[in-house]
Amino acid sequence: MPFIKVYIHLVWCTKNREPFFSTKDARLKVWQHIKKNSLEKGIFIDCINGYSDHCHCLVSLGSNQTIEKVVQLLKGESSFWINKDAYFGEILDHRKFGWQDEYFAVSVSESMIGVVRKYIKNQEEHHAKKTFQDEYNEFLSKFSFND
Repeated sequence: MPFIKVYIHLVWCTKNREPFFSTKDARLKVWQHIKKNSLEKGIFIDCINGYSDHCHCLVSLGSNQTIEKVVQLLKGESSFWINKDAYFGEILDHRKFGWQDEYFAVSVSESMIGVVRKYIKNQEEHHAKKTFQDEYNEFLSKFSFND
Protein backbone atom coordinates (compact mmCIF):
# COMPACT_ATOMS: atom_id res chain seq x y z
CA MET A 1 0.00 0.00 0.00
CA PRO A 2 1.43 3.40 -0.95
CA PHE A 3 1.79 6.12 1.67
CA ILE A 4 0.74 9.42 0.12
CA LYS A 5 0.06 12.90 1.48
CA VAL A 6 -0.75 15.28 -1.34
CA TYR A 7 -3.00 18.13 -0.24
CA ILE A 8 -4.73 20.37 -2.76
CA HIS A 9 -6.68 23.56 -2.04
CA LEU A 10 -9.55 23.66 -4.54
CA VAL A 11 -11.78 26.65 -5.24
CA TRP A 12 -14.66 26.80 -7.70
CA CYS A 13 -17.56 29.18 -8.32
CA THR A 14 -21.21 29.08 -9.21
CA LYS A 15 -22.01 29.73 -12.87
CA ASN A 16 -21.70 33.46 -13.56
CA ARG A 17 -20.75 33.82 -9.90
CA GLU A 18 -24.40 33.97 -9.01
CA PRO A 19 -24.77 34.29 -5.19
CA PHE A 20 -26.83 31.12 -5.08
CA PHE A 21 -25.92 30.14 -1.51
CA SER A 22 -27.01 33.40 0.09
CA THR A 23 -28.05 31.82 3.38
CA LYS A 24 -25.87 29.99 5.86
CA ASP A 25 -28.40 27.13 5.85
CA ALA A 26 -28.05 26.68 2.07
CA ARG A 27 -24.26 26.71 2.31
CA LEU A 28 -24.16 24.16 5.12
CA LYS A 29 -26.56 21.87 3.27
CA VAL A 30 -24.39 21.89 0.14
CA TRP A 31 -21.03 21.54 1.93
CA GLN A 32 -22.38 18.64 4.02
CA HIS A 33 -23.72 16.93 0.91
CA ILE A 34 -20.43 17.34 -0.98
CA LYS A 35 -18.49 15.95 1.98
CA LYS A 36 -20.86 12.96 2.33
CA ASN A 37 -20.77 12.26 -1.41
CA SER A 38 -16.97 12.50 -1.46
CA LEU A 39 -16.70 9.72 1.14
CA GLU A 40 -18.88 7.48 -1.04
CA LYS A 41 -16.50 8.13 -3.96
CA GLY A 42 -13.31 7.60 -1.93
CA ILE A 43 -12.35 11.29 -2.03
CA PHE A 44 -10.93 12.63 1.24
CA ILE A 45 -12.08 16.19 1.95
CA ASP A 46 -10.18 17.47 4.96
CA CYS A 47 -12.36 20.58 5.18
CA ILE A 48 -14.93 22.38 3.06
CA ASN A 49 -16.60 25.77 3.25
CA GLY A 50 -17.30 28.73 1.07
CA TYR A 51 -19.56 31.66 0.59
CA SER A 52 -22.56 32.67 -1.49
CA ASP A 53 -20.94 32.06 -4.88
CA HIS A 54 -17.99 29.73 -4.35
CA CYS A 55 -16.64 26.67 -2.59
CA HIS A 56 -13.25 25.96 -0.98
CA CYS A 57 -12.06 22.40 -0.30
CA LEU A 58 -8.86 21.03 1.16
CA VAL A 59 -8.53 17.60 -0.45
CA SER A 60 -5.99 14.86 0.10
CA LEU A 61 -5.50 13.00 -3.17
CA GLY A 62 -5.36 9.23 -3.26
CA SER A 63 -2.82 7.28 -5.31
CA ASN A 64 -5.16 6.86 -8.28
CA GLN A 65 -6.85 10.28 -8.18
CA THR A 66 -6.21 13.27 -10.39
CA ILE A 67 -7.21 16.83 -9.60
CA GLU A 68 -9.33 16.97 -12.74
CA LYS A 69 -11.29 13.81 -11.90
CA VAL A 70 -11.84 14.80 -8.25
CA VAL A 71 -13.16 18.24 -9.23
CA GLN A 72 -15.33 16.72 -11.95
CA LEU A 73 -16.88 14.24 -9.50
CA LEU A 74 -17.48 16.84 -6.77
CA LYS A 75 -18.91 19.53 -9.02
CA GLY A 76 -20.89 17.22 -11.30
CA GLU A 77 -22.67 15.24 -8.62
CA SER A 78 -23.38 18.28 -6.41
CA SER A 79 -24.83 20.18 -9.39
CA PHE A 80 -27.10 17.26 -10.19
CA TRP A 81 -28.16 16.95 -6.53
CA ILE A 82 -28.86 20.70 -6.11
CA ASN A 83 -31.05 20.68 -9.23
CA LYS A 84 -33.22 17.83 -7.95
CA ASP A 85 -33.30 18.69 -4.21
CA ALA A 86 -36.65 20.07 -3.01
CA TYR A 87 -34.99 22.60 -0.68
CA PHE A 88 -33.19 24.23 -3.59
CA GLY A 89 -36.21 23.99 -5.91
CA GLU A 90 -37.66 27.13 -4.36
CA ILE A 91 -34.35 28.98 -4.63
CA LEU A 92 -33.88 27.90 -8.25
CA ASP A 93 -37.37 29.05 -9.25
CA HIS A 94 -37.30 27.15 -12.58
CA ARG A 95 -33.65 27.99 -13.28
CA LYS A 96 -30.90 25.40 -13.57
CA PHE A 97 -27.98 25.43 -11.13
CA GLY A 98 -24.45 24.95 -12.36
CA TRP A 99 -20.84 25.47 -11.40
CA GLN A 100 -18.42 27.36 -13.65
CA ASP A 101 -16.08 25.18 -15.67
CA GLU A 102 -12.93 26.79 -14.30
CA TYR A 103 -11.45 26.18 -10.87
CA PHE A 104 -8.29 26.87 -8.85
CA ALA A 105 -6.10 24.07 -7.56
CA VAL A 106 -2.91 24.70 -5.61
CA SER A 107 -0.75 22.32 -3.63
CA VAL A 108 -0.49 22.79 0.12
CA SER A 109 2.67 21.90 2.00
CA GLU A 110 2.43 20.00 5.29
CA SER A 111 3.54 23.12 7.20
CA MET A 112 0.68 25.20 5.75
CA ILE A 113 -2.24 22.79 6.23
CA GLY A 114 -3.33 24.46 9.49
CA VAL A 115 -3.27 27.90 7.87
CA VAL A 116 -5.35 26.71 4.90
CA ARG A 117 -7.85 24.94 7.18
CA LYS A 118 -8.32 28.13 9.18
CA TYR A 119 -8.72 30.18 6.00
CA ILE A 120 -11.36 27.78 4.64
CA LYS A 121 -13.24 27.54 7.94
CA ASN A 122 -13.41 31.34 8.29
CA GLN A 123 -15.00 32.16 4.94
CA GLU A 124 -17.95 34.04 6.50
CA GLU A 125 -15.68 36.42 8.40
CA HIS A 126 -13.26 36.66 5.50
CA HIS A 127 -15.95 37.74 3.04
CA ALA A 128 -17.40 40.27 5.44
CA LYS A 129 -14.19 42.23 4.67
CA LYS A 130 -13.26 41.11 1.16
CA THR A 131 -15.25 40.34 -1.99
CA PHE A 132 -14.74 37.16 -3.94
CA GLN A 133 -13.42 39.25 -6.84
CA ASP A 134 -10.69 40.62 -4.55
CA GLU A 135 -9.93 37.09 -3.35
CA TYR A 136 -9.88 35.86 -6.97
CA ASN A 137 -7.41 38.57 -7.99
CA GLU A 138 -5.19 37.74 -4.98
CA PHE A 139 -5.17 34.04 -5.95
CA LEU A 140 -4.17 34.92 -9.51
CA SER A 141 -1.33 37.11 -8.28
CA LYS A 142 -0.15 35.04 -5.29
CA PHE A 143 0.10 31.82 -7.29
CA SER A 144 1.37 33.50 -10.50
CA PHE A 145 -1.63 32.43 -12.58
CA ASN A 146 -1.69 35.77 -14.37
CA ASP A 147 1.97 35.77 -15.54
